[in-house]
Amino acid sequence: MKYLAFVLSLCIALPAFAKTTKHDFKGAATAEVYKKASGEDLWIYRFDPEGHDPKKDKRPAVVFFFGGGWNGGTVTQFEQHSKYLASRGMVAFVADYRVKSRQKTGPDACVADGKSAIRFVRENAERFGIDPDRIAAGGGSAGGHVAATTGICDGLDDPAEKDSKISSKANALLLYNPVYDNGPKGYGNSRVTEWFPAISPAHNITKDDPPTITFLGSKDSLIPVATAKKFDADLKNVGVKSEAHIYEGESHGFFNENKSPKSFLDTVLKTDAFLVALGWLEGSADEAKLKSLLKKPLKD
Repeated sequence: MKYLAFVLSLCIALPAFAKTTKHDFKGAATAEVYKKASGEDLWIYRFDPEGHDPKKDKRPAVVFFFGGGWNGGTVTQFEQHSKYLASRGMVAFVADYRVKSRQKTGPDACVADGKSAIRFVRENAERFGIDPDRIAAGGGSAGGHVAATTGICDGLDDPAEKDSKISSKANALLLYNPVYDNGPKGYGNSRVTEWFPAISPAHNITKDDPPTITFLGSKDSLIPVATAKKFDADLKNVGVKSEAHIYEGESHGFFNENKSPKSFLDTVLKTDAFLVALGWLEGSADEAKLKSLLKKPLKD
């Protein structure tokens, strides 16, 4: 059973067994190297709202991290999420980070890179036309773990970081079946023993954590529903705004369009509503725009 879970974790976002390279995103405003590590250029890609003027605007932002079991994955996983949220008024980013298949690194490097990406966006907030106090982190599976650590886990920053005085803490979390409990009974404990419990979001919940929304399938083989419910309750118990949405009968990775277009649409629309409730977005969700981003037409 554990072997099956491990295999599934690798299949959520198929690993590319090659060195990190620059991706050509259609519609991206910029592609920049946010960090050099393990001999690699790590790229971050930005999607701007239509008519965005960095010299005048101060918009909320989001940085997405792909899933893949800390082993692999593709930076394109949250392209649609980014384009949609950009259409709604956010400056959206997708960030590459080191993984085992490409750089032979461990989960600690994934977390360090996630924190570096948030710090990079905040450091360049004025240049990007964003509000440095409204930067969300989002991600799925292991990418959800990376995102969660930026908002919840202190420390674990890259010791080579140029300016650690700039905060790497996310101001909101958008988590899609995240592996956020890395305890003895949670996901990947044997791979994070050296950094546990500091690296496990579920073991580091405090009242200064950011508002969080989580999505999970009831038949997820990696994250039990009980884990999501406890995480949600623990956040609420310390006064942190939290939403946990359980999708009956859905498995790990259900929120991806290639798994379930309907779940993809629903989770993004709920993410939109969550951001509206935070005051980060205004008006109603644009379901027509979201449907236009589907790679295949939605079947009734």
